[in-house]
Amino acid sequence: MAKIESYRDLIVWQQAMDLAVSVYEATKAWPKEELYGVTAQLRRAATSVPANIAEGYGRESRASYQQFLRIAQGSLKELETHLLIAQRVGITSHEIAQPLMNRSESVGTLLRLLIRKLSPE
Repeated sequence: MAKIESYRDLIVWQQAMDLAVSVYEATKAWPKEELYGVTAQLRRAATSVPANIAEGYGRESRASYQQFLRIAQGSLKELETHLLIAQRVGITSHEIAQPLMNRSESVGTLLRLLIRKLSPE
């Protein structure tokens, strides 16, 4: 198993970065009138996930790290909600949203596992 020397070595951070990039790519074709609406909200939530993982990693205490991982989890749920809203109002299709939802669920699973691993026995 590789040694973790940076938050960039964490698989959860790597997958969260990939998810954020995928969100940006998926929203490029969205209507321009949504740029400051659901598009911005979705992108902000997506970028918040890896940013909070990184920020938590840089904290001095384990409890603080876990708190930032929980914030990242909240941002994932926000991302999923914005995707579902975009789908319901016809901005995106199920075929575009579903792979992003799947990636979000995968990142969420890794976050939960990391939070548990950091928890005292």
